[in-house]
Amino acid sequence: MHDWDHPNDRHRHVSHLWGLYPGRQISHWATPVLFDAARTSLLARGDHSTGWSMGWKVYLWARLLDGNHAYKLITEQIRPTKEEKGQDGGTYPNLFDAHPPFQIDGNFGCTAGIAEMLVQSHAGAVHLLPALPEVWPDGSVKGLRCRGGFVIEEMTWKAGKLQ
Repeated sequence: MHDWDHPNDRHRHVSHLWGLYPGRQISHWATPVLFDAARTSLLARGDHSTGWSMGWKVYLWARLLDGNHAYKLITEQIRPTKEEKGQDGGTYPNLFDAHPPFQIDGNFGCTAGIAEMLVQSHAGAVHLLPALPEVWPDGSVKGLRCRGGFVIEEMTWKAGKLQ
């Protein structure tokens, strides 16, 4: 209701963007002004984060239809960390995401973000490949679930186009 977010706040918390994801109140199609405001807020927060916040940022960028930005954060999330306390983010050798002591929800969040890059079903329709990054020109996926009980049994794409 009020614009209380400080533009230089780099804190990893992004719960004020719940309406973008996992909520459905903000979308490119229905609320373009709020959609742009969400992008501005996320840009102001910056990319660097740890744990659950990294997962959130991956699927927020997917919802913002920016697959390249989401992919960049995935690569930061899976980057091996050398720091025992995990303050620099990344992933520990045991594959847990690095946030003291560890937060498995960062791993789950990145997985949810990848699914959101490939299929979105939040704006009254199912959107296929809404945030496909350039580095995934060809691929396939099976079994992604959508709102309303729909299942993408199998989806293949070549040169960024559905087959």
